[in-house]
Amino acid sequence: MLAVAAVAGALAAPGTAAARGDNLEFEFDRVLGSEPRTPREVPALPPVQPRRAVAVEQFVAPAPRSYANGLEAQIAALAAPAQGRIGVAALDLSTGRNVSVLGNQPFPLASTSKVAIAATFLAGVDQGKFRLTDQFPLLVPVRSARFSSEAAPVRASTMMSAQGLIELAITRSDNPAADALLAAVGGPQAVNRWLREAGLSGMRMDRDIATLVRDDGEFNPATTIDPRDSATPLAMVELLGGLYRGQWLSKPSRDVLIGAMGRTVTGKRRMRALLPEDAGIAHKTGTLSNTASDVGIITTPDGRSIAVAIYVTGQGGKPARDARIATIARAIYDGYQFEASSVRRTASR
Repeated sequence: MLAVAAVAGALAAPGTAAARGDNLEFEFDRVLGSEPRTPREVPALPPVQPRRAVAVEQFVAPAPRSYANGLEAQIAALAAPAQGRIGVAALDLSTGRNVSVLGNQPFPLASTSKVAIAATFLAGVDQGKFRLTDQFPLLVPVRSARFSSEAAPVRASTMMSAQGLIELAITRSDNPAADALLAAVGGPQAVNRWLREAGLSGMRMDRDIATLVRDDGEFNPATTIDPRDSATPLAMVELLGGLYRGQWLSKPSRDVLIGAMGRTVTGKRRMRALLPEDAGIAHKTGTLSNTASDVGIITTPDGRSIAVAIYVTGQGGKPARDARIATIARAIYDGYQFEASSVRRTASR
């Protein structure tokens, strides 16, 4: 797709709205401590000696393979792991057509876990355990040394409704709001239980967001696979597709979650950056040390919906990671649009 390469250059000269979105995202990261920002990319910190044994493995680039179709081959070329591993999965919810590159390999969930946290809470709403009007306190991190405790200390702050917490956690990737919801449902183990009951594998939570951010950087995700707080792109796409179709939540609860994802203000330079103006997107971003991600549902003008999960590590810095996400998302969009138009042309003959 020559159009993808051409529009990728647009990232180097962002418009006013994109610039505002990026400034906002930089401010979120600064306040929440997920990744420091300066006008130049911050040099990578030296590795920190882990305080306890963790079963990780070094990434080994897969041997070259042949692909069944041009779209998957193109995505594989855009997701080449030479500068850091990249995982991609996409699923057309109308046709079941899917593409995947390193789709079964775990990547850092980062803040994309907030989709599963919100879904677990909303499942509790459907079961009568909670109400959207229930009040819970924001859980604000208390400064502590890395690895100094199993869980980072937090303090209760402003009381907010559950609906308000979901809105903050999804649209603005607010960590204290997400941890408030996580504590309400019973912690990471409750999210994992909901995932298992939904029949979803390949995704797990091990820590709350405060601990995840405090201890960020223990391993380099570009070269090391840490199974904790991770998801495979295929598992995330399965979660997104099921949520969008109302597979596990009532329609009101589904609308709360997908609606919030449609109002996300982070990630202006990621999946949405190169999509055409008439394409819709409901998504959730994630950012940690040397990794960036964006997952969600892209809707096309002709009414089709595509679940997409893109996890990027390395690439030399955050701007390059964002640009890679944007380029891959546009390639997926164009590829599915081309296939759909080909099918329509064939059917009309």
